[in-house]
Amino acid sequence: MVKVLITGSNGQVGSCLVKQLQSCPEIEFLAVDRNELDITSEQDVIKTVNDFLPTIIINAAAHTAVDKAEDEVELSYAINRDGPKYLAQAAEKVGAIILHISTDYVFAGDKKGLYSESDTVNPQGVYGESKLAGEEAVINTCPRHIILRTAWVFGEYGNNFVKTMLRLAQQRDSLGIVTDQSGGPTYAGDIAAALIKIAKTITDSKNTFNTNNYGIYHFSGMPHVSWCEFAQVIFDKAVEQRILVKSPDAKGIKTEEYPTPAKRPANSKLDTKKITSVFNISASDWQLALNNLGDYT
Repeated sequence: MVKVLITGSNGQVGSCLVKQLQSCPEIEFLAVDRNELDITSEQDVIKTVNDFLPTIIINAAAHTAVDKAEDEVELSYAINRDGPKYLAQAAEKVGAIILHISTDYVFAGDKKGLYSESDTVNPQGVYGESKLAGEEAVINTCPRHIILRTAWVFGEYGNNFVKTMLRLAQQRDSLGIVTDQSGGPTYAGDIAAALIKIAKTITDSKNTFNTNNYGIYHFSGMPHVSWCEFAQVIFDKAVEQRILVKSPDAKGIKTEEYPTPAKRPANSKLDTKKITSVFNISASDWQLALNNLGDYT
């Protein structure tokens, strides 16, 4: 029996993992949120892992408030670096595998074209820096690791861009939305499905997993769009589904017209060829995931 420990179980991806694993009878799982396991406590992590003895740990816990991170530096590093380190250490001690979610923010965002797994990292803010430190902690602590970098996550659970756009569209006739940042919107349910498929592939006794395939993978949505283009699709889908009476006027604005405490990558376009090649996992179909917007409201 494969045993999976999920941290951050009430987050966007964690909630989807719990929902999807409920229909996987061959997997026993323990899902914990921050109230049940403080991953910044080394002793708490050791106790939980030693008690459950997971085959795989999926770390879906993170401090993802990008702007707040600029002020909450210690908290960001505690959750995004120290927590993954403790989980990886505990995984190594019990012979488990760790799957860890990371982000496009480890890159500067100034490249032309798609970011591959081997491209130079250069985070531009505390969030990206702390997530990169978490990646390095996992890599240096547990050889049996998969780091899944993703971008522009949205879904039915938690707060995200789709929910914000739907709320604002009901309040305003016109919205200024950034048009000079581009990336691949990624449905949280697709991230969860990818992680489960990876977990099953690695632990399938019929197929010996090549340990050379541990490492970093990119997984995000296609096609790539700007935030303004993403918003327009959301509005159009909402009108089709009669969630909105009419679409607001989406006016493209430059990043400099919408200043934020943290710098955002102008280019968040991730190359997903590697995960397709190794695990046969296709890019997230984010437009398909918007066909049931009633679940987001």
